[in-house]
Amino acid sequence: MARPLRATENVSAEISRNLALELVRVTEAGALASARWMGRGDKNTADGAAVDAMRRALGMIPMDGVVVIGEGEKDEAPMLYIGEKIGTGDPPEVDVAVDPIDGTTLLSKGLPNAISVVAMAAGRGSLYDAKHVAYMHKIATGADASGTLNIEDPVAANLQRVARAKRMRVSNLTVVILDRPRHEDLIKEVRETGARIKLISDGDVAGAMMTAIDGSGLDVLLGIGGSPEAVLAAAALKCLGGEIQCKLYARNPEEKDKAEAAGADFDRVLGIDDLVRSDDVFFAATGVTDGEVLQGVKYHMNWAETESLVTRSRSGTLRRIYARHHWGYKQREWLGQPEEG
Repeated sequence: MARPLRATENVSAEISRNLALELVRVTEAGALASARWMGRGDKNTADGAAVDAMRRALGMIPMDGVVVIGEGEKDEAPMLYIGEKIGTGDPPEVDVAVDPIDGTTLLSKGLPNAISVVAMAAGRGSLYDAKHVAYMHKIATGADASGTLNIEDPVAANLQRVARAKRMRVSNLTVVILDRPRHEDLIKEVRETGARIKLISDGDVAGAMMTAIDGSGLDVLLGIGGSPEAVLAAAALKCLGGEIQCKLYARNPEEKDKAEAAGADFDRVLGIDDLVRSDDVFFAATGVTDGEVLQGVKYHMNWAETESLVTRSRSGTLRRIYARHHWGYKQREWLGQPEEG
C-alpha cells in the first residue's frame, strides 16, 4: 500500500512551476527601490521603499500566501505584517518570510552586503513562528560540512568537526560573527582555536547564506542574532544543502518569562527541519549594495542592473541571475526611478 502524502507534500504536488523564479522579481523590486537610498543615512525610508515595492510584486504572484516572517505585528507595520495574506489567492498555499533589506544600517552607510530576501515554503505552518522571542543562538555551515554541528558542544569541538569534513585545518576556517558586545567571549573562544574571524556589523542572513556558497570564503556562522533572520537563513540553507541549529535567547528574565508563558522552550535545539518544516522551499536574494557574493544595484541613464541568487530545495539548483531593468518596461515605483524635474 502506498504511503499517504503528508500535508506539505500534497500541497507541493500542486506546485508545477518554480516559485523561486517568480520570487526573484520580488527581491529585484525591493533592491531597486531601496538602493536609491544607499549612503544617505535614512534606513527607515530605505526600508519603507523596499517594503512597498515588494508588497506590490508579491501581490501579483499566483499563490495563497501568508506572511509568517515580516515587518512585525499588524499594529506595527502597514504592510508585510505577520499574518497578512498576499498573492492572488489562488493555489498553492505557502508560508512567506520576507526581509526587504537584510542590513538596513549597511545600506544607510553605503557599506557592503545589504541584500533583499524572500523565502516561501509549501503548506500552512511550514515556517517557524519566531514572534515570541526576538533572538536566537545560531550555528550554521554549508553542504560540505552538513551534519557536523551540535550547538550544545564547545566552539572548538564544532570547528574541529567542520574542518575535518572540509579537509582543512581549523586555522584555515573563517568564522563569521556579528560584531556585538555580547559576542566578546565567543570571539575569544574562536580566536583560541586558531580559526580566522570575519566580523560583520549587520546582515546575518547574508552571513549564513555565504557559508553555503562556493567562493564566499566563509565556513561557519556563530553567535546570537535575530530569530526572523534565523528562519530566512534556514530556508536558504535548506535549499543549498547546508545546516543550521538554533536555541532561543532571552535578553532579560522578563522576556524569558513572557515567552515561556506563550510556550517557548529555551532548552530545545531547533534544527533546520524545525525552522522550515516543508520539503519544498523557495529562496531568492538580490544584492542592494556590493558584497562578497552579490553585486549591488547599479543605476544608468535609462536602466538599472541587478544580481540575484535563486534556489529551490527540491532541485538544489542555484541560479545566479544578472538582469537589466529598463525604465520604459517597469513600474517606476518598483525601480526607484527619480522623478523628473
